[in-house]
Amino acid sequence: MQIAGQTAGTKAEAVAWLDLPSEYNAVTDFVDRHLAEGRAKKTAFIDDDGAYSYTDLADGVNRFASVLGELDIGEETRIALCMLDSFDLPCCFWGAIKAGVVPVLLNTLLTAEAYRFILEDCRAQAAVVSQQLLPVLWPVLGELPGLRAVIVSGGGSATLEGAGIHRLGPCMKRVVPRADCAATHPDDVAFWLYSSGSTGQPKGVRHLHRNLAATAQFYAQPLLELGEDDVVFSAAKLFFAYGLGNGMTFPLSVGATAVLLAGRPTPKAVMACLAERQPTLFFGVPTLYAAILADPASGQGGWFSGSLSNGGLSGRLRLCVSAGEALPEDIGRRWEERFGVPILDGVGSTEMLHIYLSNRQGEIRYGTSGKPVPGYAVRLVDEAGQEVGEGEIGELLVSGPSVCEGYWRRRQRNLETFVGYWMHTGDKYLCDGQGYYTYCGRSDDMFKSGGNWVSPFQVESALIAHKAVVEAGVIGQNDRSGNMKPKAYVVLQEGVADGKAMEQELQDFVKDRIELWKYPRWIVFVDSLPKTATGKVQRFKLRALGGG
Repeated sequence: MQIAGQTAGTKAEAVAWLDLPSEYNAVTDFVDRHLAEGRAKKTAFIDDDGAYSYTDLADGVNRFASVLGELDIGEETRIALCMLDSFDLPCCFWGAIKAGVVPVLLNTLLTAEAYRFILEDCRAQAAVVSQQLLPVLWPVLGELPGLRAVIVSGGGSATLEGAGIHRLGPCMKRVVPRADCAATHPDDVAFWLYSSGSTGQPKGVRHLHRNLAATAQFYAQPLLELGEDDVVFSAAKLFFAYGLGNGMTFPLSVGATAVLLAGRPTPKAVMACLAERQPTLFFGVPTLYAAILADPASGQGGWFSGSLSNGGLSGRLRLCVSAGEALPEDIGRRWEERFGVPILDGVGSTEMLHIYLSNRQGEIRYGTSGKPVPGYAVRLVDEAGQEVGEGEIGELLVSGPSVCEGYWRRRQRNLETFVGYWMHTGDKYLCDGQGYYTYCGRSDDMFKSGGNWVSPFQVESALIAHKAVVEAGVIGQNDRSGNMKPKAYVVLQEGVADGKAMEQELQDFVKDRIELWKYPRWIVFVDSLPKTATGKVQRFKLRALGGG
């Protein structure tokens, strides 16, 4: 490992840098070496259908690499993975990387039009799609001339017809597994994620081979004390940067075991999984922790009561982690009081791949994002780019070994976001005298709900599409648990009655048009919206009205 000093503004910062060989493929670290180190029979993954060893993983990875070769999907081309969390996903993800092909992980909760945009934007030559997700993607897949192959994962009785349509299982069985890795460089692009960003339009975030090792070595192993005997379970899905580390790269970096849940992470499903699989580490988001605490069935006498012992979670669970959005202090304290297991809250981003500010074991201060992860440097600056003083609010800038190469086809945004060694996060923070950082809000009108970005404009556009709506303005507002949710101010057509029935109709209308987490939890009917002289809705005035 090489430590390099880097100068930014008026302050010199030192961030860590991994010293890797000039020929490096991440699969050698995360998959192949485990067989040589005696973990061939050890369980790598447990999904809804069973357990899979490191030998099973290596074989699946090698076979999918061969499948791509058989389909003539060449190095440095992109393939889309729109897959539920099951054993097939790591096989396809690492198999693509082994072949030098670039997997693009897609959110499984998007609309057909969002998939169309991303698939066209990344120019995917193939797509692997879980059987359950086909109804949403099917109308889009046939309209992309650059998409040469569609591979369907999972069982199903439906007949798949058409040129270039394949089932993953039969494809994997008929090929000869590929043993060698593509001769990639640590700074070659290994995979893409998509981030909405402040404009609400998805952006391709390109990550390098070296970035995967960086998050594991600088965050997971030292801060979480992750080891080979750990069993990890992440409610955050693998298509998220947060979930990708939690549920795949972190456990594979040390030869541990990961538990995968294909379905929605409802409180009941999550707590049942915790009870049955007995993980040592659990990764969630604030809204999930709050939902579990609010569910009466999660306490004594409920459906989870059989797994409670002495007021805490039974089994081996030793640590919980939260990210995606700031964890309210009350949620963290009540969770630890009820279940006897602490939550390490932290902040990360798609661009940085995982957490770079975090609380530490034995040094938890609920209500804060903790301190910089060793190997990362942060700064707080004002609008002029000057560092702010102690206790003053400033924009958070971060520098570290896992930063992405940049956004795909977003030159202006790259110039604004990545300045030298520093990345502008768009988050407002303050730092106290003990070095703890506290989240204050976004630099613009964007906000997160359940760990997902919400664009007010997108929600407004969906509302305005309803025949009864003239105008709409959307802000974020905290619910009773302190978690941010969309709130809409709506101007109705003359003569249209407002009230609970219309509120429910508009909520259902929005749910059918955009992602579920973006529908407004509250709707306030008003006669007019505050606007600028040029007609732009002044959302800061709406926040003042509604306490958002």
